[in-house]
Amino acid sequence: MKKEWYVVNTVTGYEYKVKEKLEMMINSMELQDNIYRVVVPEQKVVEVKDGVRKEKVKKMFPGYVLVEMVMSDESWYIVRNTQGVTGFIGSSGKGAKPIPLLPQEVDKILGSMGMSRLDVSKDLEVGKKVKILDGPFKDMTGTIDSIDLKEQKVEILVDLFGQETSVEADLSQIEAL
Repeated sequence: MKKEWYVVNTVTGYEYKVKEKLEMMINSMELQDNIYRVVVPEQKVVEVKDGVRKEKVKKMFPGYVLVEMVMSDESWYIVRNTQGVTGFIGSSGKGAKPIPLLPQEVDKILGSMGMSRLDVSKDLEVGKKVKILDGPFKDMTGTIDSIDLKEQKVEILVDLFGQETSVEADLSQIEAL
């Protein structure tokens, strides 16, 4: 089973309470291997009111929370039965499990928040195998040679015609194996 991102529908205004309750359950029930991150998508917005500039944080999608998890019966049950959760987006209901977000969708949402779909401290390290999801080397696998967090890029060693070749990719273009 692989971890993927899902959209959870919440009662509007309860996004942070749902995040807090989920994180408490993850810790108390030791579910760190099934449910990884809970994110309330938000962005900074500059408003000018009476000639005064104020920076505010606004929710990008009121009533929704992103959850990175392995879709198992246990994790699905815990998330959907958390107080304040009304369901998953991408599920037909009737006990059907939801469809995860595409990596490109997650990259766009998290990227606008200055975050990455990949938990760099856990998912990426020199020597780890990755799959390239986009670009001229799409669907190739390779080994990470170097990571540049400032530029959000990685150097990957791939096998091209029997020779190890270094290629550069954005963090959004790769997936940890």
